Amino acid sequence: MRLGRLPVGEQVEALRAVLTRNEVLTDVLARAAELRLPGWYLTAGCVVQTVWNVVTGRPAADGILDHDLFYFDATDLSWEAEDAVIRTGRERFAGLPATVEIRNEARVHLWYEQKFGVPCPPHDSTESAIDSFAATTCCVGVRVAPDGTWRVYAPHGLSDVFDLVVRPNPVLAPRDVYEAKTSRWRRQWPSLTVLPWP
Repeated sequence: MRLGRLPVGEQVEALRAVLTRNEVLTDVLARAAELRLPGWYLTAGCVVQTVWNVVTGRPAADGILDHDLFYFDATDLSWEAEDAVIRTGRERFAGLPATVEIRNEARVHLWYEQKFGVPCPPHDSTESAIDSFAATTCCVGVRVAPDGTWRVYAPHGLSDVFDLVVRPNPVLAPRDVYEAKTSRWRRQWPSLTVLPWP
């Protein structure tokens, strides 16, 4: 049976089973948990692309460029506070064959328009930041609690992830961001079905 046709609870278990095949990702998760960042998730490409790799028979970590580690701390919106977390993370993730990009999602509205050309309303949580990704398929976050339990946030479910369907999410990111990302992904995973921007 295709993983995308499993009941939701079984899809979450299937996701965990797939992700644990990527030793780099599980090492990043374990080290991220040690940072104890508020509301953190490992999210986007490293999660979804691990699934795409496993589903298409590739090595689980193949071609994954970076690991996005989001957290939410609205108590200090200064760049200096975020940079301190980034520097601590750099030490924590040293020696891993991965680039870990750490971002405080409480600060995104301060720089998003300058980078992407459209304003971003302030996020109120890490989850609301994940909700705004250019593709609904990538709206997935995972984290591991100190007791080892996994938390999965997937507001659009996991069927598209398992079925290699990339669906646009025109709530924030502009069309050119979606099309640039999907063009790059298609070259690496030719079996993706990329749905057009509405």
